[in-house]
Amino acid sequence: MNIRYRVALSQIEREHLTTLLSGGKHAARKLKRAQILLAADGGISDEAIASSVSVGGSTVYRTKRRFVEGNLELALSEEARPGAARKLSGKETALLVATACSSPPLGRKRWTLDLLAGAMVRLTEHRGLSRETVRRRLAEDDLKPWRRDMWCIPRVDGAYVACMEDVLDLYAEPADPKRPVVCFDESPTQLIGEVRQPIPPAPGQPERYDCEYRRNGTANLFVFLDAHQSWRHVKVTEQRTARDFAVCMRDLTDTHYPEAELIRVVLDNLSTHTAGALYETFPPPEAHRILQRLEFHHTPKHASWLNMVEIEIGVLRGQCLDRRIGERALLVSEIAAWQQQRNASGARVKWKFTTQKARNKLARAYPNTIKES
Repeated sequence: MNIRYRVALSQIEREHLTTLLSGGKHAARKLKRAQILLAADGGISDEAIASSVSVGGSTVYRTKRRFVEGNLELALSEEARPGAARKLSGKETALLVATACSSPPLGRKRWTLDLLAGAMVRLTEHRGLSRETVRRRLAEDDLKPWRRDMWCIPRVDGAYVACMEDVLDLYAEPADPKRPVVCFDESPTQLIGEVRQPIPPAPGQPERYDCEYRRNGTANLFVFLDAHQSWRHVKVTEQRTARDFAVCMRDLTDTHYPEAELIRVVLDNLSTHTAGALYETFPPPEAHRILQRLEFHHTPKHASWLNMVEIEIGVLRGQCLDRRIGERALLVSEIAAWQQQRNASGARVKWKFTTQKARNKLARAYPNTIKES
């Protein structure tokens, strides 16, 4: 005969359960137990609770028993369940992880679950091992040996640190209209046209477009971004040659910042991003005049993430260019509209990575002479 357990919650316990049910991410079973306890505290019968919470009567009984015999935390927690022992022991799991991190067998590009299962059978005394067992053990260490991510692995030396801290110090300076900091970069984009007219969306039906498209060539985007105020400018060109770069630098000094005494330009190490590009494009007096008002600050090699404009290019692609645009004139007009709206909105890139944070987070990567000081 089952004992009738009576649930009497304190005010603090009742408030805790109410808060638990009002928001946040919690397991469904935990939320059901909280509902059971609140309902039982209100005097509702076990049968009615089971029906309203959509659980069995035994679940209501066990939850009430664990509360009365234990406490609230015990009643809400997951009760230990009996089950079969793990197929792989701790040492065998460590061996699996080490194997997954090693080079794949000869003739194979990467490890697969089946290959790892076969390797573990050969390395241990197991007669067989399922791919699901392998997957679960690897998931515990967040290992996916069949995946590969392309990543730029820089060499952090004195030159890298010097360029990085130079750029970070520029970002940390207060805004100075006479000495603005402008981030500059370029990004290619394809002109993709439709072969068949897309079908616009309707209630219950998303927009549909044909998988076939027409490639109408490419265009280049030169993007300027003021590091300290809400201003960006995008110039669409056919190419990104040294001459195009030189013309952009003249636009920067004569059109965009005619009153500035010195413009600090943050840019990467592309071969066209040099002072020589201006002498190759303009007569020496003109090139000299432009360069007198420019100061180039290059990001470290393989560290374009330090250029703030990279974030802005990502915003441009997400908000404006993530679609098919087949004509250059349409591309120019769409970018101009996006640029005007974003400048008017006061949007800025909020850069929080400082020189001090770099020294703290990248301490191990800094050259030894700097770490010792």
